[in-house]
Amino acid sequence: MNHKDHKPITFLLADDHSLIRQGIIFILEEIASDFKVHQASTLQQITETVKTHPIDIAIIDVCFPDGNFLNVLPEVKKIRPDIKILIYTGTDENKQSLKFINAGADGFLSKMSEEEEVKEAVLKMITCGEYISQDTQRMLMNSLRNPDLIDPLLCLTDREKEIAGMYASGYGNLEIANLLNVKQNTVSTMKKRIFDKLNIDNLVELIEIVRQS
Repeated sequence: MNHKDHKPITFLLADDHSLIRQGIIFILEEIASDFKVHQASTLQQITETVKTHPIDIAIIDVCFPDGNFLNVLPEVKKIRPDIKILIYTGTDENKQSLKFINAGADGFLSKMSEEEEVKEAVLKMITCGEYISQDTQRMLMNSLRNPDLIDPLLCLTDREKEIAGMYASGYGNLEIANLLNVKQNTVSTMKKRIFDKLNIDNLVELIEIVRQS
């Protein structure tokens, strides 16, 4: 990101806890000389702010009262393709970071991080436009070797994916058997295989995986 023309960097700090936003402002005051800050505490405010202000860097939590940021991240990137997004959240980095980076985020930082790492992450976002922690780097390397980490449904056959989608749409074994013109116990066998491959125990977990993929 080139700021040689001395245009102030415009930040969006989005978190439903004002103390978190204030903490980031303190860090910005230490490491950035010329910046503007916009704040948001809901997903709706995030999209409105991105539409109305030329945001350079957004530091955004995952969970908001009106939903999960993952659901609006593609929209934010569409509104402002050059925006750089650092996810700053208390949710488990091991489970979440690849999803967000895959959806277009430029960095992922845990709220459990020490202050020095937070400073480093924000500085990297300013100078390089991205921040990938060592944990996330390891997972990215693993995901190249094992794509199932990003999309667990990739380990399913096309027929298994089709059946998983039917379960997620609310169909039962008998309805699926009739629609696919197979025996009901064939569907039950496929269901068990899907559960084994995804390492899950029930339909609620399956529906969640299908919804997020």
